Amino acid sequence: MRAVGFSRFGGPEVLEVFEVPTPVPGPGEVLVKVAAAPVNPVDIAARAGAFAAMLPERAHYVPGVEFAGWIEDVGSHVSRAEIGQAVVGLLPWLSTFDGSYADYVVVDAELVAVAPTGVELSAAATLPLNAITADLAVAAAPGQRVLVTGAAGGVGGYAVQLAAARGATVIAVAGADDEQLVRSLGASEFAARGEDLVARLGAGSVDAVIDAALLGATILPLVRDGGAFVALLPPVAPPAERGITVSTVQQSPDGRRLAELVDMVEAGTLSLRVAQTYSLDQAADAHARFEKGGLRGRLVLLP
Repeated sequence: MRAVGFSRFGGPEVLEVFEVPTPVPGPGEVLVKVAAAPVNPVDIAARAGAFAAMLPERAHYVPGVEFAGWIEDVGSHVSRAEIGQAVVGLLPWLSTFDGSYADYVVVDAELVAVAPTGVELSAAATLPLNAITADLAVAAAPGQRVLVTGAAGGVGGYAVQLAAARGATVIAVAGADDEQLVRSLGASEFAARGEDLVARLGAGSVDAVIDAALLGATILPLVRDGGAFVALLPPVAPPAERGITVSTVQQSPDGRRLAELVDMVEAGTLSLRVAQTYSLDQAADAHARFEKGGLRGRLVLLP
């Protein structure tokens, strides 16, 4: 089968197409024919060498942590998977280093969910990573005021939708041109990003912050005493003060949670956004476009 990966670290140009053996599912695993594999920041980081100290010696590494496709084969002790069934899933890449930039992937059957009906697999593939992350970050209750930074992005967009669906009043922080987009996702209020957020919105004006834009301590004053601040990366989590609970998201593949999010897509609660698709052998072009930024939707490889 074909796979796209890298044998040395560097820019998008180090990505190349390899011919590798098609994997065989073991006990409890399924073989998935990949239909779509989104490009994620973790893929960029891996290619650039961010995980160099963690990677074992091998000829090449295949990035890609999420996918949509069809079950092609099942291993022993798999009871709830049907050959030909469309599924979505998230891979434990730092355990296997064999990602979804490939014609096939093998994954634990418990980590996949049936793909949402009525949705192109190129769009369904964009659900697992960002939606699970947002779901872990959002603990909103009805009537709370929740501020989401990076609200037009992948995780932030899902956080807006999830918090609104749970009855919160969502204040979305994004670029000035993104107001219509984030309001369409469920935001009740909008604030253009900028250094004067605290002055504009007022100290202690929200119950919780979901910091998808990684603004960190600069916006902690927005949270009321005893409120909550969720940072998506530990390095940007501010020190706790005034009884504020500061937490980070510890994300991992979770088929059951993913199935619940699929239900929300089918119910129309969550929307999926694809900016552009590329063929598998255009992965370097997709990485180069990703690094330019400014995307309002996901880049997806189509093997």
